[in-house]
Amino acid sequence: MNTSQYSVRAILLPVLACLAMAACTVGPNFEPSKSPTPEVFNRTQTAQAPSKAVEGQFGPEWWTLFNDPVLNGLEKQLADANLDVAAASARLLQSRAERRVAGAAEYPTLDGAASYNRERGSENGILSLLGVTPTQSQPQSASGSAPLGVAAMPGSKGSPAYNLYQVGFDASWEVDIWGRVRRSVEAATALSEASYEDRNSILLSARAELARDYIELRDTQELLQIAHQNLDIANDALKLTQVRAHEGVTTDLDVSNASAQVENIESLIPTLESHSETTINAIGLLLGEEPGALRQMLAATQEVPVLPAQVPIGFPSELVQRRPDIRKAEAELHAATASIGVAKADFYPRIMLNGSAGFQSLQLSSLASWASGQFVVGPSITFPIFEGGRLKGTLQLREAQQQEAAIAYKATVLRAWQEVDDALVTYDAEQRRRDRLAQAVTMNERALSVARERYKAGALDYLDVLNVQKQLLEAQSNLEQSRATAATNLITLCKALGGGWESTYGG
Repeated sequence: MNTSQYSVRAILLPVLACLAMAACTVGPNFEPSKSPTPEVFNRTQTAQAPSKAVEGQFGPEWWTLFNDPVLNGLEKQLADANLDVAAASARLLQSRAERRVAGAAEYPTLDGAASYNRERGSENGILSLLGVTPTQSQPQSASGSAPLGVAAMPGSKGSPAYNLYQVGFDASWEVDIWGRVRRSVEAATALSEASYEDRNSILLSARAELARDYIELRDTQELLQIAHQNLDIANDALKLTQVRAHEGVTTDLDVSNASAQVENIESLIPTLESHSETTINAIGLLLGEEPGALRQMLAATQEVPVLPAQVPIGFPSELVQRRPDIRKAEAELHAATASIGVAKADFYPRIMLNGSAGFQSLQLSSLASWASGQFVVGPSITFPIFEGGRLKGTLQLREAQQQEAAIAYKATVLRAWQEVDDALVTYDAEQRRRDRLAQAVTMNERALSVARERYKAGALDYLDVLNVQKQLLEAQSNLEQSRATAATNLITLCKALGGGWESTYGG
């Protein structure tokens, strides 16, 4: 066996041994948590309200349950227009770029370089240790034995300047024996998934906020219409009392009470009008629009959307897979678990395979010749000897972070089930309250009609009529607000179920 073959084998044998060991990965493997499934969906069996939540295929575009074309159009614009969602999408791109940066450590690095230098050695510098003087015809080492160094050119004084041309490549690769790089990539991938779920969570919240603002706008417009209707009734009553006072049938006290009622109702209108305008602006902000940009579209009064007869809410086993906050918490737990492996791998040696090859010449014309070639190749190893407790501290930190992430995941799942249970309860309860308020409005309308007839007949004081009208206005307002609250509770239920992001952005 010649010397070159021995050298190649001496390099390859440890390399192959390292590669054979590279399947080892330290640290715990992540296993998805198995969360219990509470029986909160059983509430669908005891619901008494007209619009019932039922187990069935849950549609991600839940806002279409309201069957409102305007709301559907606004929600369609939201994913591309909302600035919070756009910022979350930018953070997602950042996390994916970080994942790519982490993944680059799995591959060798290869760098090319070329240089030209005009150089001259110092007579009083390192060359003097080699015995180089400008007067010697043949340089010798400092001990005076074998010639060594760069001699001065004949006839010159001092060490001459010269050109140095170099071109070549450098390569290195870490043999990931303990899985440090693989665990780093695993953690970066999990964090990228968490960023994706964070973006989905922000989109879901923005959709729910847009739907709530839309319901609030329609509720305000309905309250404004009720105020105008009651103002007309109050003005009619004022005219009646003025006629009766002129005829001497009643006193100025009734006129004053009727006038006060008109003013009280009119005082409600400016507040409702301003709230309507600010709600339109709030919707515009969610869509990235300037103030007033949606006024023409939304200013016309419309009723609060009617609730559907049934609301399919999916199945209990789907909730954990559908809610972005749960998926985000699980991804963060995965990243924390992988980080423990990175910390453990730092306790073990790191092996690098290094190599460089290129050409070096004092003459540009001979730079590409085989005689100008040079190379260096071989492994290197580094291992920790004393770190002052840094490695142990880092490992303890990562383990504590993993414990915190596990607790956060459990809390997120528990909170999700609570939100669903609460939403089912309030959705059913508010509808039953709304139906009772509708009966109260019917009774108050009948009472006002009777009171006005009796007042005309002189059988009732106007103060009694005034009280009945106040009760009617209050009952009408409460009914309208209850309708809006029931619709808002449906939005809360759908948000708790985790729908509204699925078909808008690639994972």
